[in-house]
Amino acid sequence: MSALFLPVVAVQAMWMRHRKVTIPAAAGPSSGVLHAGAETLRIAVVGDSIAAGYGVESHDQGFSGSLARELSERTGRTVAWSAVGQYGATVRRVRHRLLRRLTGPYDVVLVVAGANDVLGGRQPHEWAEDLTAVVEALSREATRVMVAGIPPFAQLPCMPRILGRHLARRAEALDRASREVCASFPAAAWVDGEVLLPYRSEYFAPDGFHPSALGCRRWSAAVAEDLPTPSIDALAPRSVTATS
Repeated sequence: MSALFLPVVAVQAMWMRHRKVTIPAAAGPSSGVLHAGAETLRIAVVGDSIAAGYGVESHDQGFSGSLARELSERTGRTVAWSAVGQYGATVRRVRHRLLRRLTGPYDVVLVVAGANDVLGGRQPHEWAEDLTAVVEALSREATRVMVAGIPPFAQLPCMPRILGRHLARRAEALDRASREVCASFPAAAWVDGEVLLPYRSEYFAPDGFHPSALGCRRWSAAVAEDLPTPSIDALAPRSVTATS
């Protein structure tokens, strides 16, 4: 980005910090079971405010509940799901605070983080170091580890155009690092954050940043699509010791 735009970026960033659109975290339990077949898949979503359910009324409508329904419908199996998230969490917070709250083993764990790292200006090598530790730890807990790509900031309804482009470039750098990290772990896979494009207003909560219930359904369907049914049918929980 040209240095001529940096003052505009600064002004728009200041405007975003003072923009107050308050949305609550999801109400109700952060775990559940969708009963279907005899065999049970265990899944977890861990990460930032999306994992915490901001933007939806309940976790059942959020990313974790939506992913559970998708996998249950695609496999015909019972799905036990849980969500571990925190508003404002970075991948470093996931690494040092949130992983210890997971109670594996799991068949699938999805990591949702990156937006706060972009906003905080984390460098790709810093991001990669923390994400590597997260994926390594989860690979001992889960048969499959999915890392969600960072949604394109330039497309978010709440985002001023020039600031959005600036942050999108940061996000692209972190996503490149994420792909490299995932490529080094056989059990890991990266999911493109652009799966919701073209974006529609109804995919977002009133703050124009977090996904709505419809957005969570669309996004979770894309994640489930990256887990082919034959692969999921072959998954089986493993008895391993949890690590923090």
